[in-house]
Amino acid sequence: MKRRRFWILPIGIVAVAIAYYFLSGHEPSGSVLLLIWGGAMAVMGWVLLPTVDNVGPTAPVDPEYEPKRD
Repeated sequence: MKRRRFWILPIGIVAVAIAYYFLSGHEPSGSVLLLIWGGAMAVMGWVLLPTVDNVGPTAPVDPEYEPKRD
């Protein structure tokens, strides 16, 4: 459910980009910027959303490890 709710954001941004393109008289620069932003939000969700539930360390912790001191 969490993933489906997230996709509302990039889809909404792309919808605004399409509406902006047609309502601004086919002005491409603002529309392209909005499309890039929507794509970036989609990539962010695709990459980061699966890691939301990870609360532990990313590697095992060695209890006997002591850093070297010079």
